Amino acid sequence: MNFLKRRFSSGDLQGELRDEDFIPPVAPRKGPSPSAPSSPSKTTSAPGIGRGFFSANKPTYNRDRCKTLLVIDDCHTDWSKYFRGKKIFGDWDIRVEQAEFAEINLAAYTDSGCMVDIQVNRNGTKVVRSFKPDFLLVRQHVRDAHEDWRNLLLGFQYGGVPSVNALHSQYQFLDKPWVFAHLIMIQKRLGKEMFPLIEQAYYPNHKEMLITPKFPVVVKIGHAHSGLGKVRLGSHYDFQDIAGVVAVTSCYSTTEPYIDSKYDLHIQKIGNKYKAFMRKSISGNWKANTGSAMLEQIAMNERFKTWADECAEMFGGLDMVAVGAIQGKDGKEYIIEVNGSSMTLLGETQEEDRRHIAELVLGKMQIYCRPTPTMSKTSSTGGLMHYAMNGSQDRMGPNQPMSQQQQQMQQNQMSQMPGNNPQGNPANARGPGMMPIGGQGQTGPSPMPLPQVGRNQSMDEEDTMRNLRKTFAGIFGDM
Repeated sequence: MNFLKRRFSSGDLQGELRDEDFIPPVAPRKGPSPSAPSSPSKTTSAPGIGRGFFSANKPTYNRDRCKTLLVIDDCHTDWSKYFRGKKIFGDWDIRVEQAEFAEINLAAYTDSGCMVDIQVNRNGTKVVRSFKPDFLLVRQHVRDAHEDWRNLLLGFQYGGVPSVNALHSQYQFLDKPWVFAHLIMIQKRLGKEMFPLIEQAYYPNHKEMLITPKFPVVVKIGHAHSGLGKVRLGSHYDFQDIAGVVAVTSCYSTTEPYIDSKYDLHIQKIGNKYKAFMRKSISGNWKANTGSAMLEQIAMNERFKTWADECAEMFGGLDMVAVGAIQGKDGKEYIIEVNGSSMTLLGETQEEDRRHIAELVLGKMQIYCRPTPTMSKTSSTGGLMHYAMNGSQDRMGPNQPMSQQQQQMQQNQMSQMPGNNPQGNPANARGPGMMPIGGQGQTGPSPMPLPQVGRNQSMDEEDTMRNLRKTFAGIFGDM
């Protein structure tokens, strides 16, 4: 164990922690799991994962041939176990780093990308663990009622870190009215029957909350999740009161009719995997996502699949998406919201869903984290040739026409080398002792450069005549 290999800077205590350093197990913090109501990960997560704590075991990855995956999630789920033993590019390992937004700081540079610092508590001492992430999985809300981590999101985008979902789409989810506006666009395209979006009104501030809606009504103040900022009102007096509350919050608000519901619907799509759940409150709370609720997985149908597929096309494409809806007692369905990669996993299939997410991440890393030949350090010539033939062509399609152009330039240079016939005689187009251009073992003159020599000669003649015309034009102009 190397307890002395640290680097410190002035100011706050900072340094570097090696993976093989011993970290005493720390009990996970108390609190409800975000994967309610049933979270198998509570009993299986490693105590050293989360809140900057790391396992005491030595790393199981090859330091020289690995890609670093940063997972932003709380300590209730150990994401490293879903990537343990997984390989990309044949023999590259996955190094998993996990932390919450509150434990992360970063700096991004135009020439070297993004460097991330994670605070590590080690025997009561705060140490900073630094690394450069190659890929990002965000399982926490970037913005919530009391937190806004868009500054970190901007840093990841500035450093060009690929992510699930894409950072561009996550930025679009920073305001719920912005997301709802795109749902309105989908409804206008598909129709209300195919995409039954709930009716809603938007107020940028309290001054516009003058027209009384139909009651009962649900008012949503600002951007929040898990039932926060939502109030059910029954009269215009209550609406006037809530308008006064909105005035002191400096937030926008929305109103929508209160639906007397049978249950909530949760339709999720992870890659190409679909699931649907029914959730019904058993605690009497009108918010089915708070308090005690009965959860049941139900069969997917084409209607639910259409909702998920259409929402997955928003913001350039969503790898993970969840659609929230309500089944009213009137027999109608109402879509109320959509969430991205921070969506809540439900039911007894959470472990299966996390494996699907891990497979999705691995597939994306295969695309966006391809090693360059300088990084490969492979001793296999065949591996380099495979990358040169497949990897470079996949990433830069126009290379093939450029190689043909270079070959033509090389042939032109060879036709002008000493020993060639300056008059362009085809019999002497190839100098003595030169390798046949047509290929190994070819003894006859190659047909490739022959038309090229005549072409060069005609081009030279055209240039000469063009120069003569310019000269005569200049002379006559002077006269």
